[in-house]
Amino acid sequence: MQAANSAIRMIAIDMDGTLLGNDGRVSPRNLAALLAAEAAGIEIVVATGRRHSYAMRVLRPLGLHHASALVSSNGTVTRTLGSFGDQPIPSELIARTHLPHATALWLCGHVDEFRNALVLTFDRVGPDGDDTRGALVVEHLEELNASIGRWMAANEPYIAHVNPIESALTDDGTNYDAPIQAMLCGTIDRMARAEARLLEHPGIAASGHPSGRSGKTMIGDGVPPGVSGVPSQAVPLPEVGSEATEIAPIITLHHTEYPDRDLSILDILPAGCSKGAAILALAATQGIDPSQILAIGDNWNDVSMLEIAGNAVLMDNGPDDLKALALTRNWRIGRSNTNDGVAEAIETALGVAC
Repeated sequence: MQAANSAIRMIAIDMDGTLLGNDGRVSPRNLAALLAAEAAGIEIVVATGRRHSYAMRVLRPLGLHHASALVSSNGTVTRTLGSFGDQPIPSELIARTHLPHATALWLCGHVDEFRNALVLTFDRVGPDGDDTRGALVVEHLEELNASIGRWMAANEPYIAHVNPIESALTDDGTNYDAPIQAMLCGTIDRMARAEARLLEHPGIAASGHPSGRSGKTMIGDGVPPGVSGVPSQAVPLPEVGSEATEIAPIITLHHTEYPDRDLSILDILPAGCSKGAAILALAATQGIDPSQILAIGDNWNDVSMLEIAGNAVLMDNGPDDLKALALTRNWRIGRSNTNDGVAEAIETALGVAC
């Protein structure tokens, strides 16, 4: 099958609230659209806030091409999907960025008031594509069980309870197992306070969400530190009010909000990391121009990829304030995730019936 719009060469798709229905599954029509796009020679990239292993629980049975990319943890890790079965093909690491040791230690102290809602994530994917215990580290369980109980239960085999949480950040100078991100979860009001606390530091910026000092996500040429030869290094953490004239960026915040559940998630990533930056870097390696990318998402952590894509579709189930922003940026508002919104967006963009 040939795509009617040959300009589209890559489709970047969020998972939760976008590709997945409320039951956590990919509908038959959405899957048919993905496979039709692949058959038309389109690169499929799944871009999610989930870590690689947790995303693969859903993606593994779909039968997508083994070389298709999965951007996980909101842009800190990019791997191929690989394949599993009679002749398994292991996934391949394409890019990964860590939180430097000094930054991670400073962060735990800076958000001390909210540490009962804090999760550290480590990239510990084994040859079988699964994680080991300790991929997720928490200091307290009660608050997280109350706010994201189903997620905590599903990820119990990977969670290590470490008190104090800083003990998970040991560094002997040669063998530092760095986290790829941190996460804060809680009510919308509490996470708004946490976000405000984080943004007190001039080296921290929010990506996409208007609470940040800049709605822009990209830095430099849009490639995050640690990708394409750009080193990810520890940076000084000057106190607010110091004599430093320019503060190096240390952290990028990504905000996901579910008003119907009174739930907000703050993903705390290395500076410059985002879905959009990871997709731009991936597209560059394949000679794909941003104008040839279709991005489909539903929440604030998708803004970075929606804003870099030549074609952007926001799901109808997105937050109202994000839909208002979409109208100012000429992003199309498509169907909801419960109404095969991904399939409709692909069919419309490519002019094919799936």
